[in-house]
Amino acid sequence: MQNNLNDIKMKKQTYKRIGNCGLFDWEENTAKLDSLGNPLEKLSKVVDFEMFRETLEAGLYKEKLTNAGAKPYDYVLMFKILVLQRMYNLSDEQTEYQIVDRTSFRNFLGLASGDKVPMPKPFEHSTSN
Repeated sequence: MQNNLNDIKMKKQTYKRIGNCGLFDWEENTAKLDSLGNPLEKLSKVVDFEMFRETLEAGLYKEKLTNAGAKPYDYVLMFKILVLQRMYNLSDEQTEYQIVDRTSFRNFLGLASGDKVPMPKPFEHSTSN
C-alpha cells in the first residue's frame, strides 16, 4: 500500500496545452461559430445596409469649408455601430471595447484586425445640430 502511494506521488500530472495554434485553428473556429449561428452574419445576409447610405448622407453630410481636419467615418459604418449598441445594449465605451475584442463585431462592420476602431464620440458630434 505504501509503495502505491509513493508511485502516485512521484507521477507528475500533465494537462492539455494551451496557446498552441495549429495551421487550421482559425478556420475551424470560424466554422464552429458559423454552425452555432452568428446573429450578426445572419443580419448582414438579410439587411443590405448600403440601402441606408443615401438617407444617412442626406441627413448627416455637412459641407466642409476647408480640407483641414480629420475625414469623417463612413456613415453606414457608424450606423452599423449604432445597430450593435442597440442589439447588445452597450455603452459607447463598451461598444468600442467589444469592437476591438470581438472578431464577429469587426467582421460585421467590415473592419480588418489592424483597422482603427471608430470612436462613438465623432458620431455624436456629427449628428448634433
